[in-house]
Amino acid sequence: MKSLAQLAEIRDEMKKSIAIRMQEKPGSDSKVRAHVLVCGGTGCTSSGSVTIREIFEKELAANGIADEVQIIQTGCFGLCALGPVVIVYPEGTFYSQVTPDDVSEIVSSHLVKGELVQRLVYDDIGGGKKAEGPVSLNETGFYKDQKRVALRNCGFIDPENIDEYIATDGYKALGKVLTEMTPDSVIELMLESGLRGRGGAGFPTARKWQFAKNSVSDKKYVVCNADEGDPGAFMDRSVLEGDPHAVIEAMAIAGFAIGADEGFVYVRAEYPIAVKRLAIAINQAREYGILGKNIFGTGFNFDVNIRLGSGAFVCGEETALLTSIEGHRGEPRPRPPFPAVKGLFGQPTIINNVETLANVAQIINNGAEWFKSFGTEKSTGTKVFALGGKICHTGLVEIPMGTPLRTIIEDIGGGIPNGKKFKAAQTGGPSGGCIPASLIDTPVDYESLMSIGSMMGSGGLIVMDEDNCMVDIAKFFLEFTVDESCGKCTPCRIGTRRMLDILTRITEGKGEEGDIEKLEELANNIKATALCGLGQTAPNPVLSTIRYFRDEYEAHIREKRCPAGQCKALARFTIDRDLCRGCSLCARKCPVNAIEGVVKSPFVIDQDKCIKCGTCIDSCKFGAISKK
Repeated sequence: MKSLAQLAEIRDEMKKSIAIRMQEKPGSDSKVRAHVLVCGGTGCTSSGSVTIREIFEKELAANGIADEVQIIQTGCFGLCALGPVVIVYPEGTFYSQVTPDDVSEIVSSHLVKGELVQRLVYDDIGGGKKAEGPVSLNETGFYKDQKRVALRNCGFIDPENIDEYIATDGYKALGKVLTEMTPDSVIELMLESGLRGRGGAGFPTARKWQFAKNSVSDKKYVVCNADEGDPGAFMDRSVLEGDPHAVIEAMAIAGFAIGADEGFVYVRAEYPIAVKRLAIAINQAREYGILGKNIFGTGFNFDVNIRLGSGAFVCGEETALLTSIEGHRGEPRPRPPFPAVKGLFGQPTIINNVETLANVAQIINNGAEWFKSFGTEKSTGTKVFALGGKICHTGLVEIPMGTPLRTIIEDIGGGIPNGKKFKAAQTGGPSGGCIPASLIDTPVDYESLMSIGSMMGSGGLIVMDEDNCMVDIAKFFLEFTVDESCGKCTPCRIGTRRMLDILTRITEGKGEEGDIEKLEELANNIKATALCGLGQTAPNPVLSTIRYFRDEYEAHIREKRCPAGQCKALARFTIDRDLCRGCSLCARKCPVNAIEGVVKSPFVIDQDKCIKCGTCIDSCKFGAISKK
């Protein structure tokens, strides 16, 4: 068991070890002059970063500098679109899209000769501009508008080394809480900070903790919800992969605040790297006596266990999650009683998601005013988003609450690729709504998003361009909800299926007058009567697309036309007579002989024969064929 004094000694010693990464001078007795950080997140791992790390080790040995350069496996840096990523300190040089063949050049040029491999350097400073000289990570367009709080250690420390976490003030907050604070003062600090749940509706964290503390019981639980199921979302996964000790420390603090001695992390089995690193972190914390009995000699007992989920989306809903931990089929329970009163195994339980917990220790260390110094009055702190879809810089971003959506899309995300126009952004996943281009300057915070028919959700942010059909987008999210419905309550089980049937008819050109009104009526009934939050929010993508893109629904129904040209049944391929050169290539390539004409004269597509396969567009060299 490590005492607080021993942790302080480890912290002081390890700060010397990571000084190079902090761009400070290492200890005088250190032989290491450079750190090479290789991303070990899921994205970069799938692109071969493990092999890259192994080759680095071989190349360093071959050049006789293995003692001078330290290789560190980290979590996600955030800029997933450009992985595999490697950062070399003390310069802070960011190398992107590194391949195994690039490693020897980085070693021989950068680490031996001190010369950057310029072709691999990420030097985008925003607005499509390149830096004229070396640029630090925080000066790039992707990072300069971000504020990393929940992600502060991701891409910076080795997540499998507890000492590196301790070096970044890890477990300092837990020591402070157990020796200097009371449960009431911890909850009061959380209340002052304004921290709200980052996993969905934004319920105040302190109020949830207070309810559980006030519940009288001999046994209480702390549960971390890491069952991240929204399409395109990977925020929680990245925190667990890059900084698992932050979650463990926060769970112990929460346990002290409410009087719990046991915690569970419910994480989906599809996250093998996250599960592995979390298990390593828990074992390390136990070895140090940070988890277990009589932590830091204070008499406080707390331990953490892992429970794997099998990927059911409904288990992201807190009562269904608890049911699953208990060993039953994941289905929601009626509320009240709420989990803070009667939760896991019938005992008072608090449930916070990964990102929420990742903020807790820093609030303890830095104070409520520090946390409130970024964000808005009602939405304090930062929010992590998984930025995806039709965007140049796909990845993980963390921005102060209140940051305009435009900043995220144009400045951080680099805008829409291929010269296309921004059309909409979906926040909140299947439970959220679509934000149209006309509202691109909306501040991203709880109240602003709710006011326009969307929601924060867990943090998925999917960007769409002019080629996306909004009716089809609504259909996509509703298909997901229908597939993932647990089926326990009738409104969700049957109501969402009925809505999907109507949307399917509309996209197949079989829509009828009154369908839009039927969708709205069904949606409002489901929102009012479904058992759990997932069912109640399932209609949101449909309602928001009707609200902002009603004209597209009407075009599908009345004109049997998809304005974006994405609904195959409504697509119409036409040949521009002025552009057609009469080469006949499209006619020769058409698999059903639907294109007719005479060589050197404009050709015509027989709409009755056309199967809308798109072969003609692919074969035309003159851009004469379009899909509308």
